Amino acid sequence: MISKRKDFLGPFKIALSGLVYAFKTQRHMRFHIYVVLVVTIIGLLFGLPHREVVVLFFVIALVLVAEMFNSAIEATVDLVQPTYHPLAKLAKDLAAGAVLITTFSALLIGAVLFLGEDRWEQIRINLTTESLGIPAVQRVIIGAFLLFLAVVIGKGLGKRGQVFKGGLVSGHAAFGFFFATTITLFSPNVLVTALSILLALIVAQSRLEAKIHSIFELSLGAAVGVVMALILFAYVPK
Repeated sequence: MISKRKDFLGPFKIALSGLVYAFKTQRHMRFHIYVVLVVTIIGLLFGLPHREVVVLFFVIALVLVAEMFNSAIEATVDLVQPTYHPLAKLAKDLAAGAVLITTFSALLIGAVLFLGEDRWEQIRINLTTESLGIPAVQRVIIGAFLLFLAVVIGKGLGKRGQVFKGGLVSGHAAFGFFFATTITLFSPNVLVTALSILLALIVAQSRLEAKIHSIFELSLGAAVGVVMALILFAYVPK
């Protein structure tokens, strides 16, 4: 009876030890788990329906799983090929790209869930009405300026990189997703929206492949850009 119980708990302990190891050694994993806690609290404050909460937790789980697979692939590649090899780099880049896609997808889905259908309709009205206190073009200019300041401050908080290269917050990802979010709010055309998001992803991916930014820094930059666009076009009063 005892042996069966040990056999039953054995795989669970192994899986739990892997999760604990990832949390202790992987900075990105810790960041994702902190985000889970913050998003959970925000979801409760927003009063999201149960179905939307399930969807939110599902996409968050995908990000965590992708991050753990990324760590596992990196460890396996380092074990098999400890020295530099183009194929080893390709394997790591593909795994990192998978994490990047799931992270940005989770950000987009989370934004849609939190804003809700009524809020999106209100944004459309605000963008098409002539009674805006600040015209849309001026909002874009103001947003770009504020975003530049936010990126510079973010880079100053980091321990590596320079103002115009590297740093804690990716300026390319921030501006790419700022304009992608702005276009998404402006344009009712699904193709235009998809292309703008795709271009932002390509910009972020190029910074990752050049090893100028990590996935965490790219995700942070994208989040700053999306939040800035939402604040200017969704929450700034008329």
